[in-house]
Amino acid sequence: MKRTESLAWGLIALVVAVVVGLTLAFSGSDTPSTQAVSSEDATTVDVDIQGMSFVPASVAVEPGTRLVLNITNSDTQQHDLKLGGEHSGRIDPGETVTHDFGVFTEDTQGWCTIAGHKAMGMTFDVVTSGKGEEEASIGTARDATLQPASGELHEETWVVHDDGDSWTFADQAPGPTLRGKVGDRFRITVENHGQMSHSIDFHAGEVSPDEVMREIPPGDKVVYEFTARRSGIWMYHCGTMPMSLHIAKGMAGALIIDPPDLSPVDAEYALVAHEIYHDDDSIPAGNYDAPAFNGTPNQYVEHPIEAHVGDTVRVWVLDVGPDNPVSFHVVGEIFDTVYKEGAYSLRDAHDTGSQALDLLAAQGGFVEFTFDEPGTYSFVNHQMTDAEKGQRGQFVVRP
Repeated sequence: MKRTESLAWGLIALVVAVVVGLTLAFSGSDTPSTQAVSSEDATTVDVDIQGMSFVPASVAVEPGTRLVLNITNSDTQQHDLKLGGEHSGRIDPGETVTHDFGVFTEDTQGWCTIAGHKAMGMTFDVVTSGKGEEEASIGTARDATLQPASGELHEETWVVHDDGDSWTFADQAPGPTLRGKVGDRFRITVENHGQMSHSIDFHAGEVSPDEVMREIPPGDKVVYEFTARRSGIWMYHCGTMPMSLHIAKGMAGALIIDPPDLSPVDAEYALVAHEIYHDDDSIPAGNYDAPAFNGTPNQYVEHPIEAHVGDTVRVWVLDVGPDNPVSFHVVGEIFDTVYKEGAYSLRDAHDTGSQALDLLAAQGGFVEFTFDEPGTYSFVNHQMTDAEKGQRGQFVVRP
């Protein structure tokens, strides 16, 4: 009898243990799962954590997609991701976690929950609406390489479009970067294929605004012609009111006129700094969504600019705003040449140098420096909250 009772109690204990184990296995624990999720209808995306960024920072999917993320923490501190109703749990440096974040039927933003990390730009967007797909996955970065000036007549036709988040000159926001020399002639035809009036103002042009800067109604065009008499990096932009809206939408860009005594370098790059707004009503208050160089936040983090030890590079920077200042800095480098708003403040220095190029809206210049060692050199707007929100990039320097 005692043996029978003992067997009965043993069986009960086993059943209890199984039930407890199953309960724990299916409970909503915050512990990150490292098990691969197997689901025929799931989309799996690899995400890397680099510094204070998810790379890529967003992904575009069809509504109703189940999303699984393989998250690798390549940073030196812990991070996590809360997305919708799911949480990855803390991810240690060097660890990879696979987590099923469920089905997405609408645009959803997630973030790192560690104090201060979201504010520093650690957000991840799932885009289902089709809006913002260009930002959702940066397949390639806009080429920042600046080609030498060529020819004495620069003649182009730019078509204006004003649908969607970006309004464009020649299908680019910011617009194309032009380059010439003192004495060159520029003849730019602007055709308005948009739904409202636009215009154009070249800061490098010393001409009467009455005709060339007039309003261009939809279906009309204007020919803006001038001779470049002064060197520098000059802003151009749509001058239609409210100008803050048209510039914020992307209707601005750079025109570079070489100083006559420009020194030879191994490579040149052009960076147009600006703010991005997704809500037009937030522009008057300056509540921008992200700052960027050349149109897309963090694009030169995902796709760094390559160089080699011994290369001397020149980086032209123009701040088109519409509002924010820029303090351009390269981590691990010192500028030996600094040119700003038509004048050198430093040139070919050896026993001194500069750490930042400071620019207000509509100001520009360039810096030069030489890479002495291989490594990854970040360039940032040292208005650090803007760098952390996306106004940054990297040079990867190889031997």
